[in-house]
Amino acid sequence: MRCQTGTPPPPRWRHPALGSEKPALRLAAARAEQVGQAHGWSPATFLYVLDGLTLLLNDRAPGDTVPLTEVRHRASERGRGVRIAEVLAAAGLLDDDTEPAIRSWIHRRTNELPAAFASDVRAWLLVLLDGDTRSRPRSPRTVYSYFGSVRPLLEQWSASRGHLREITSTDIATAIEPLRGWPRSNTITALRSLFRFATRRRVVFTNPTARLTNPGGERSLLPMTDAEIRAIETRVTTPAQRLVVALAAVHAADATTIRGLILDDVDLPNRRITLRGVAQPLGPLAHRALKVWTEHRRSTWPHTPNPHLLISRGTAHGVGSVSQTYITDQLLPDGVGIDRIRNDRILHEALSTGPDPLHLALIFNIGHTTASRYTAFAQAIT
Repeated sequence: MRCQTGTPPPPRWRHPALGSEKPALRLAAARAEQVGQAHGWSPATFLYVLDGLTLLLNDRAPGDTVPLTEVRHRASERGRGVRIAEVLAAAGLLDDDTEPAIRSWIHRRTNELPAAFASDVRAWLLVLLDGDTRSRPRSPRTVYSYFGSVRPLLEQWSASRGHLREITSTDIATAIEPLRGWPRSNTITALRSLFRFATRRRVVFTNPTARLTNPGGERSLLPMTDAEIRAIETRVTTPAQRLVVALAAVHAADATTIRGLILDDVDLPNRRITLRGVAQPLGPLAHRALKVWTEHRRSTWPHTPNPHLLISRGTAHGVGSVSQTYITDQLLPDGVGIDRIRNDRILHEALSTGPDPLHLALIFNIGHTTASRYTAFAQAIT
């Protein structure tokens, strides 16, 4: 035996990728080691991933990224393609050249529209999804909702109208007249969005929804009832749920803001949090929720490389944020709406401080038009 002859044992074998002369491969291999530890990969899975990284990166020019389609084509056996893509993304080496499902859905559904409206409606939906210089991106759920509201009207108008610019305010009034409740409110909101877009892009010369009011849309601004508050207190039980509700209830944070928070935005010892680039003091409720969540996060995923404050089982082994729909549709139980909680917080501030849109805009980092809407509604109900 070696211990009897004095011959030292051979060094433990390490996959060549871990010591590669190629910086990108060496970086990716090191990141795979971190991700694998955080996610509990077996040794065999780890080796399969390193083999795949070697296949994809060993002959690649410095600075080049790896297209996701290539990962799926060349390294998909044994189910390792997903893990390899996660590692490459964590290392900043992945180029997602695939088309998101929502984009293919937009193209497919707008192709089913009458030809007179298809291209303009497609452009509108894509701007809703991506945002532009004058509007923020909307969630896929909003895109689905808006399109579902306007599609029947567009199909109806196509029998007598050949372009959006031919739609009149009378056409719109006639179309929405039979609708009641939330279907009516949602349809009005979607139509106003479509024709505001069409006006900005000069697709139409005049906006037929300019004088269209939507009183039903203000119902979401009404203060939360005691029953609603008790229901939330009863149904929100996990540390992640309590964190989201606390940030919405105290700081009027929306889902986009919460999912973008990183650990460096939170200063628990000094009771401070940075939201939308603005440092704010932490109240007792939010401070307690953050403390419980960070302890839960640390004990559940002690080796996670993810810098985001809110993570999930799906994001703990990478560096990306949770999705918008994770917060709104998966994390929070039915009947607990983050927008409803956020609206209640802003309205409470408006009721407490009086008609001062600038105050609301500065505290919650909202636009002047939105702030004015809250102050006007606060005045109307007092």
